[in-house]
Amino acid sequence: MKYNSVADIIGPVMVGPSSSHTAGAVRIGQIAREIYGEQPETAAITFYGSFAHTFRGHGTDVAVVAGLLGMSTFDRRIPEALKLALEAGMKVTIRTSDERVQHPNTARIQLNGKAGKLEIIGVSVGGGAVQIMNIDGYRVRLMGDVPSLLIMHQDTVGVVASITQMLGSEQINIAHMELSRKAKGKSALLTLEADGKISTELLLKIRSLPYIQKVVQIQV
Repeated sequence: MKYNSVADIIGPVMVGPSSSHTAGAVRIGQIAREIYGEQPETAAITFYGSFAHTFRGHGTDVAVVAGLLGMSTFDRRIPEALKLALEAGMKVTIRTSDERVQHPNTARIQLNGKAGKLEIIGVSVGGGAVQIMNIDGYRVRLMGDVPSLLIMHQDTVGVVASITQMLGSEQINIAHMELSRKAKGKSALLTLEADGKISTELLLKIRSLPYIQKVVQIQV
C-alpha cells in the first residue's frame, strides 16, 4: 500500500476513540453543512451497519452533530455537541436502521431549515477519510479532501464544456469530475475535484454562466 503522508498511517488529529467512527463522522457532518450553506434548524441522522451498532460508544452521534455545527475533528467541544446543538436552536434526531448498505460506516443526514431541504448519504472509509455517495438522490463520489465544486445546472448542451473551459483558462487542473442526472434535459449535478484552489472570482464567473442553478464550494 502506498502512503502519501504520515496522516495516512496514524490518522488525523482528532477528538474521539476512532478515526472511522469519530473523525470521519465529523467530516461527513462538516460537508453536509457546507453543502446546505448554513446551520439547519433540524437534522435527522440515520446510522447503518457498524455505525448503527457502535455509535454511542464511539461518539459517532456527537461527531456528526459537531460537524453540522461547524466544528473541526480536534475541537474539544465535540463530546458536548448534542447539548450545544440544542442551545444553538438545532433540533437533532438520531435513528438506526438494519437496512443493508454498501459500506458498514454509513450515515444518512436529512437537513431542513430556511435554506430548504437537503439529504446526503456519506460513508467513513477509514483514517478520517470520507466519501459522499448521494446528494438529494443524485449519485456522486465526493471525497472532500481537495478543493471541490458542486454545480447544479440544467442538463443541456454546452454547460459542462463552458465550466471546464473556464477552469482551464485559470490553469486549474481537474482531478475528478462526475455528472449525475435523474432525467434527460432536467436538472443535473456536476461534482468536480480540482488540483488547485478555486478563487472567489472564478466561482462568481461560473455562477454567472447560463443554465447554472447553484454552485457550492467544499473547503478542505
